Amino acid sequence: MNFDEILGRTRVMAILRGLPPDETVAVANRLWDNGVTVLEVPIGTPAAIAGLRAAVTAAAERGLRVGAGTVITPEQVGAAADAGAQYTVAPGFDPVVLAASLANGMPHLPGVGSATEVQHAWLAGCRWLKAFPAKALGPAWISGLLGPFPDVEFVATGGLTVADAPSFYAAGARVVALGAALADEAQRDQVRSLLEE
Repeated sequence: MNFDEILGRTRVMAILRGLPPDETVAVANRLWDNGVTVLEVPIGTPAAIAGLRAAVTAAAERGLRVGAGTVITPEQVGAAADAGAQYTVAPGFDPVVLAASLANGMPHLPGVGSATEVQHAWLAGCRWLKAFPAKALGPAWISGLLGPFPDVEFVATGGLTVADAPSFYAAGARVVALGAALADEAQRDQVRSLLEE
């Protein structure tokens, strides 16, 4: 399994951070019903593992995958694997975390915010990269980095709303990740429009 399989056919990734397990599953189900098939549950705190595990179980019933986010240590990679995550996501690039994730059979999506980080991740074999924090970087950052790295696939993440998505797609982002914006029920309902463009 790789990110071409996980992300290649979608335009939106949902990030469900800091919710109790039952609420994680409830929101995930609404998103899945609206056509969002890629979900990340950040595990920056040990308490978040329960939400990840619950989402993984619910996703399995639909034949979908769930990844673990905010994975910045090898120990968190192990916790993600134990909870059944199918991939890991990080805010930055760390070759040790990348290696640990791959060793556990999970592709890893590292965060990048500079040309140097893109180059390091690219040289390590990563072709799908998380542009983070995307709101601060802006759409022009995506198009600028695609010049020297035309085969990189960017997932724009960090502070984005549904309204921000079109400009990031136009700049060359393959996927837009929505996190806090999904707390707004109106934006959750608008996500379908992004999937249909």
